[in-house]
Formats: sequence, C-alpha cells, structure tokens
Amino acid sequence: MSKAPQAAAAKRDWGSDDTGTNILHVDMDAFFVEAEILRNPELRGKPVIVGGKSNRGVVSSASYEARAQGVHAAMPVSQAKRLCPQAIVLASGHSYYSALSKKVMAILGEITPVMEQISIDEAFLDVSGSRRRLGTPVKIAQLLRSRVRDELSLPASVGIGRNKLVAKIASAHAKPDGILLVPADRTIDFLRILPVGAIPGIGSSAGEKLQRKGISTVGQLAAIDISQMNSLFGKAMGVRLYQMARGHDSRKVGTSSKEKSIGTEITFLQDVHSRETISVTLLDQSHQCAARLRANNLLAGNVTLKLRAADFRTWTRSRTLRQPTDVARDIAQAALGLFAKENFPKGGIRLVGVTTKELTSAVSGVQMSWGRDSRGRATEVAMGRIREKFGDVSLRPATLVTPGKKVSGYGIESH
Repeated sequence: MSKAPQAAAAKRDWGSDDTGTNILHVDMDAFFVEAEILRNPELRGKPVIVGGKSNRGVVSSASYEARAQGVHAAMPVSQAKRLCPQAIVLASGHSYYSALSKKVMAILGEITPVMEQISIDEAFLDVSGSRRRLGTPVKIAQLLRSRVRDELSLPASVGIGRNKLVAKIASAHAKPDGILLVPADRTIDFLRILPVGAIPGIGSSAGEKLQRKGISTVGQLAAIDISQMNSLFGKAMGVRLYQMARGHDSRKVGTSSKEKSIGTEITFLQDVHSRETISVTLLDQSHQCAARLRANNLLAGNVTLKLRAADFRTWTRSRTLRQPTDVARDIAQAALGLFAKENFPKGGIRLVGVTTKELTSAVSGVQMSWGRDSRGRATEVAMGRIREKFGDVSLRPATLVTPGKKVSGYGIESH
C-alpha cells in the first residue's frame, strides 16, 4: 500500500517520449486487499482493511473505498474503525500473499532479468536490454500489466522514468491501476510541483522542519543550496536530498538472482511513542519474513532489527541464530530480544523493520539442533495452508488477537 504523497496538480500525461527512460517501478495496487478479493469476490467495491483483527493491530492495506474515509497503512486498526466503522477487517495471510507475490515476480522476471524486488508487492526493472525484443518502455509496461491482470487477476501500476527515484514517484501517481511515463526532459517539471514528502526519506518530522522554513514543494527544496541542506539534515542526508530534489539518482537496479536477505519495514505516518505498538509490529513482521522464507525454500541464520527515530537517527542491531530457521517464533524472539535492549527514543519511532540474513537453502539438509522442537514450524506451516484455503480470520498469533496481552521478551505464542 503506497504511502507516497500525491499532488493533485500533477498531470497524468507528461508526453510520450520514452527515450532514455529505461527504469520501471511496478507497484501492485492494494495488493493484500486484491488478494483477499480473489478468495472472496463479494468484497469487491466494499471498504476492506487488511491488518490485525484486534484493535491492537495496524493496517497493512486498505481498499480505495476505505482510503476515501481516511484509512491508510500503518494506522492503528482502532483508529481505522473509527474513521470507517463499516469496514470489513481481515487478518493478514502472509503465506498466501507470499505465494501470489512469487507468481508476480516470476512474470516480471520473464520481462527482464535485471529486476530488483524491494518488497512483497514492488519491484524495479531495467528494460534497456529488452527493448529490441519487446518494444519501448511504455509497451513493456503495458505488456507486464496485461500479463499480471490476465494470468493472476491482479491490478498493477507502473511508473517509468530515467532513474529509480523518478520511476518510484511516478508509480504512486499512476495509481490506481495505471501507467505514468515521465520523459527524461520533463523530470524537473514533474518533480517541482510535488510535496516534499514525495522524496524518499522526508517524513512527517522532516516535513514539519521544512514547513517552518516555508518549504513545501520539491521545487522549493531544490532551490536550497547544499550548505543549507547539510545544516538542516546533516551531511549524509543533506547531500542525498540535494541530489534527489534535482532528479538525480545514481542507484542501479540490482541484478543478483540470489536473495541475500528477506525483510520488511514500515514507516509510520505519525511517530510512534508506544513500545507495545512497536513490539506488535515486530511480531507481525517476523511472520511476514518467515512466510517469505518458506515460500522461497530458505532458512535464515541472522535476524537484524532496524529502527529510525523521529529525528532520523537510524540504527540496526543483529543477532546470529543458534540454528538457521524459517519459523516466525524464532525470528520474533530474536527481534524482540534486540528491541528490549534498546532505549526508546524520546521523540518516538518513525520506522521499524525486521530483516533475515545469512540465507541458506532449506533443501540442502541443514542439521537440526539436538532436542529441537519442530512443532512450532509445523504449526505455522499448517496455519499458512489453512489461511490460504479458508481465509485469515480463523488463525492468528495469540499476542495479536487477545486484548490486553503484552508482547515482551520472548513470550511468543502461536495457535
């Protein structure tokens, strides 16, 4: 569910010249909701929220009918229900979503091998080597959207630009279910009218800081010299924002075919001041990572926690596991253990993420530890299969369902 701010004044047509715009950003529209509609077509056209069934959960995705009532990703479910009391709330089915994601990425991989999956429902493509075979970037975007729609019955939006920055911002403005090309020579025109929050890394705190300086658009941000930018955000972030505000992005689309890590992170639209909210989010993210590991037949030997404070201080903490795993309980124990040792920043937390690393093949015969209880994994696999068949409302980790139950230390239960 894209959280990138859009500009009402931004045009949906910036021209048809796609010369030099070989980077595509594919973003599935309301992916979790659309996945649920596949299982239950009667949900079509209704306000649907996917996240936690209990009020203690957070919104992972929302239908456009729910978004029209102000619901957005990372919002507490309790708040979403107040904004949209008629909403149908469904628990996330991570195994089911991971299986669908794998099918989407397989289609994109047939378009070009130069593909970089950045989340369960997003990927960058460099189609410079596919033009002779498949046509222009716009034709390629049309082709991949048609294939995803015809083969999987899922909508996708595609942004096309000269680099990853422009393509990603364009895909947010292509929604819902569209294509937006930003010709190379119109990049500055496209960016300058956007709100500053469209630039990756500028969240609510940085946005407020810029507002106090009278800066609300990317065009106004681009008018700041590098010394002012560095004084506002520090040298590393200042240089990065200085370049991005001018449409520059030298990052290449990743070409490695072997996954080096599997993770997920979320940027809250409002800084979070509750340790319990972060703990619940970490538990949910651990289940997402575990489902993706199992879907890819991988085991993780390391768990990394990522935190970003309201003042943009970002740090990571890692733990090497005693045994490679694809079990959410193991991943959550490590993530929550790392989090328990951290002092909660006074200004709150704006981003939290869990990443699993040191990946090995699950079919290569990794020896199990002596006395290791495999029932936890069997339970999670069985839960995933049941969710795929019957929906997500029947099975959830108890700590995400039971009102008033605290998530702390290593007290993770699965039912």
